[in-house]
Order: sequence, then C-alpha cells, then structure tokens
Amino acid sequence: MADRFASVGARLAIVGIEPEGVKKAADEINESGGEAIGLTADITKDEDVQAMIDTTIERFGRLDVLVNNAGRSMRGALKDTTPEQFRDLMELNLIALVRVTLAALPHLLKQRGHIVNMGSLAAKTASRWVGAYPATKHAVAAYSQQLRLEHKDDGLHVLLVCPGPVARNGKRLYRLEGEENVPEQARGPAGGAKLPKINPDQLARSVLQACQNRREELIVPRHTRLLFVLSQIWPRLGDWLVLRNT
Repeated sequence: MADRFASVGARLAIVGIEPEGVKKAADEINESGGEAIGLTADITKDEDVQAMIDTTIERFGRLDVLVNNAGRSMRGALKDTTPEQFRDLMELNLIALVRVTLAALPHLLKQRGHIVNMGSLAAKTASRWVGAYPATKHAVAAYSQQLRLEHKDDGLHVLLVCPGPVARNGKRLYRLEGEENVPEQARGPAGGAKLPKINPDQLARSVLQACQNRREELIVPRHTRLLFVLSQIWPRLGDWLVLRNT
C-alpha cells in the first residue's frame, strides 16, 4: 500500500516496530523517485504514537491519510483461549488502532482526510479454531462504523477493508500462536478458508480507489458479501456455509 500511495504522489511516513524493515521500505520508495521516511514505533505505547505523529507533521506539515495496518492473528479453540490471550490480541488489533486514530484525528479532520482500518473477513463472520482473532476484528468493524457516523458531517472518510487471505509468497511474517493445537487445515491463511489468495498489489489498488471514491467498506473477494447478508438474515444458514467453506 505504501508503494501504491507513493505512485500517485503521496509523501509517506512508514511506521513499524522493526527499524530495519521500515528503513528498507522507505529507502525503496525514495530510490524509485518517491518521498518517504521510516519511523520505528510500538503503537501500544502512547509516547511512541505521539512522537510518530509529531515527526510526520514536522516533516510534511499535514496528514491526509492514516492506514491502520498493524495486527496479529492466532489459532486455538475457544475453550483453550484464555482471557489473557483475548486481552493481548485486543491490545494490538483494537486498542492500538484507537490510540493511533485519536492521535491523528485532529490533523485528519483539518484536511477532511481518510482513515483506512484493515479489518478482515473475520470482521464480518467468525470461523473455527482462530481463537480471539474474530472478536478483535469485529470490534474494529464496530469502531470504524461509529467513527464514520460521528464524523460524517466533518468530512472525515473512514474505510473498513475486509480482505481474505493475502498472498505472501508462501511465507508468514511471524509464527502463529497456538497453531500446533488446531487441525492442520486450520493452520493455513484465513483459518483454512477455501478462498483464492489475494494479490497484495491489486488489493492496494482497490484500497486507493476506495479512498478516492470515499467508500465505506471494501470486502475482498466481493462474493463473500452474500455470506454476510445471509448470516444476518438466517444465522443457521450462515453457520452452515462457514462450516462448508473453512
């Protein structure tokens, strides 16, 4: 997504917890003619988040788009998932997102800008063996809607992105906690959902276009929206479809 936004002239602050990663990403964009800075921050800490926003404003003078893309998944049966695991996952997937959003919000309101919250298909429906993950992503969906409703008249655009499994050349960025305790099929992307892998560049193109059109939600693949509608109208049918397709 950093590459895609840079391609249309955005100046970027790329934030991550690993210095080498953000430096490499920023260097690649700068070498290709874009403009980016790499910032190291732990977004579960207030002081890191405030420093991140302050540095961005100091460098660029404004903030037009915030992409909340940090998150983590896990695996596990609910009967084995502890309250502590729920708390830890919620701290990153929701609370940190809220922390960054609140720090950026005054600047985004000034520009009538955009907030992109990365949800998941799990923000719309739960499936088996994925522990606390769906609960945290459902929370992101609710937060995004409420934020959109409260700031509609302020010109703020809030986009919830709910993608299925994104292709990563067959490699995970990190080991999944609890994957040794679930069926082998559930260890795969999206908990073993029977879905084609999403091309990350195509997803980024769709996110950029959704921002340009100020859409409320982006669900990929599109046909899964039918499942979400049916699940609301007829939960038993929704559960049956989830069981068949995960």
